Amino acid sequence: MSSLRGKTAIAGMGTAGMGEAPGFSAIELLGQAAVAAIDDAGLAVSDIDAVFAATSQHAFASMSTVEYLGLKPKYFDSTNVAGSSFEMHLLQASLALEAGLCDAALICYGSNQRTAGGRLVSMSEPQWHETPYGPRHPITAYALATSRHMHQYGTTREMLADVALAARDWANLNPQAFARGPLSRDDVLSSRMISDPLTKADCCLVTDGGAACVLVRADRARDLKRKPVYFLGAAGANWHRSIVTMPDLAVTAASDSGPRAFEMARLTHSDVDLVMLYDAFTINTILFLEDLGFCPKGEGGSFVQNGNIAPGGSLAVNTNGGGLSCVHPGMYGMFLIAEAVAQIRGEAGERQLGECDVALLHGNGGTLSSQVTAFLGSENALWSHRRRRCRGLRLFVPR
Repeated sequence: MSSLRGKTAIAGMGTAGMGEAPGFSAIELLGQAAVAAIDDAGLAVSDIDAVFAATSQHAFASMSTVEYLGLKPKYFDSTNVAGSSFEMHLLQASLALEAGLCDAALICYGSNQRTAGGRLVSMSEPQWHETPYGPRHPITAYALATSRHMHQYGTTREMLADVALAARDWANLNPQAFARGPLSRDDVLSSRMISDPLTKADCCLVTDGGAACVLVRADRARDLKRKPVYFLGAAGANWHRSIVTMPDLAVTAASDSGPRAFEMARLTHSDVDLVMLYDAFTINTILFLEDLGFCPKGEGGSFVQNGNIAPGGSLAVNTNGGGLSCVHPGMYGMFLIAEAVAQIRGEAGERQLGECDVALLHGNGGTLSSQVTAFLGSENALWSHRRRRCRGLRLFVPR
């Protein structure tokens, strides 16, 4: 289970068109991010011999990437499990590198969703058992999960609003964030209702953007120009596709992927310095904090209150501003990786954490469908097995 821990590392990271990039296509933004990541690693485009890609706009994303960049890879993969694809790609690329199937793997994404249309709607196929009711996915699906959590656990709209406020507080420290400026609880609560109980401010942004990283074996990463960010472990879980077949609207498959990822990475909750969660909607953050074991099931709403996940809180969550305030170009998973790399390298500027050796990344795809948990870490995290201070968190293993 732990054989992949520390065997590979991110050697290069790049982003492009963050927020709004008029005049550029999705593949152009992907290509710009890819070239930036390759250059960041100190490599040439010709050094890339594996490609992992998924987008909302390309049926065969790896082939489109290969053609656009003029690559001739010996390993390629277009696994698309929606927004969690890129956390899965970290695992798949690490497996391919460890098996000797490739030497330099490019993981990449690009979208011009905002300037090409600018609507928050699902680009996936309709589900036959939902279509007769006229849902507006993905929002309708997440509203159902939110309503269930509120009914079952007493979660309030004020608690949801505090997730959005924390994201905005982090975004205000990030010059690349698309949505910056003041945001109050009243602003969130009085925002236009989109799908009850979710308002516009409970929903992620609709932006453009591209992001890419280059993964190599750890021994090679140490010889390249940038500080390596090591892959420590990952696991995925998928229990359903359609929201109406989700076994329990208040429990996601993160409760399965999380413990297995912790096991592979040989980490505990007290080791985690940064938590990057796929916050397409405010309920996501609450659900994933519970299901990943940072608080008991049903207590996620109270956990996020009083600035607990905002700057200065006890747990650093979505320090770039998340999908709610930083960037969300359709599939957000690559941007979880980008922020984790920045924090572990110590390159996050005003929002830089005092200590960031271990980052938990959790990707979500579909309608709370595919869940993938991954860990990245510094050299210190790779070689040190000491338990860090608990920081006062109550820790729970989800059932």
